Amino acid sequence: MLRRIPIVSTLLVLVAVGVMIRLGFWQLDRLHRKEALLALYSQNIRLSSEVALPVAPRERERAYFRHTRFACPSTGTTRPMAGHNAKGETGWAHWGECRLPDGMAVAVNLGWSQAPAAVRYMGGTIGGIIAPDGQSGARVVADRPIEGLEPSAAPDPNAIPNNHLAYAIQWFLFALTAVVIYALAVRKRLAA
Repeated sequence: MLRRIPIVSTLLVLVAVGVMIRLGFWQLDRLHRKEALLALYSQNIRLSSEVALPVAPRERERAYFRHTRFACPSTGTTRPMAGHNAKGETGWAHWGECRLPDGMAVAVNLGWSQAPAAVRYMGGTIGGIIAPDGQSGARVVADRPIEGLEPSAAPDPNAIPNNHLAYAIQWFLFALTAVVIYALAVRKRLAA
């Protein structure tokens, strides 16, 4: 009977199942880390004290959803992108870039409007909330919009998805499916 069970195929399926199970546990680990970060962010948003805008990515992640204030010497025109205002209406968030003295570039949401026309900004002191940004690592949503714009929606830590449990279950189901399919294939082979 052992001669009829394919050794190479069995080993490949076992390795694949092992990898899928490992990926499931990795997602569970990420779930716990994300829960801890989301708890920190929920705490940060309630703090009234301001922090300096951190430069290092690790420092930046711990400062998300904290209030900050910094001098923005840059001037230019905004880049309108789809966004929401403080009332939840859809329109155009106006983004500018502040080049800090150390050379760090910070994307700043300077306000919201219903029109997609770019607006000129003249720099100055920016106060707002630090939020995650996939491109530069951090962005700031200004508390007070520049002249001619309305306040944008404040960043909300509850908007950050935490779907690692679903991914873990998915990997475990993939592993189970692979085992069931392989068992059915071996059973059919042995029955022949």
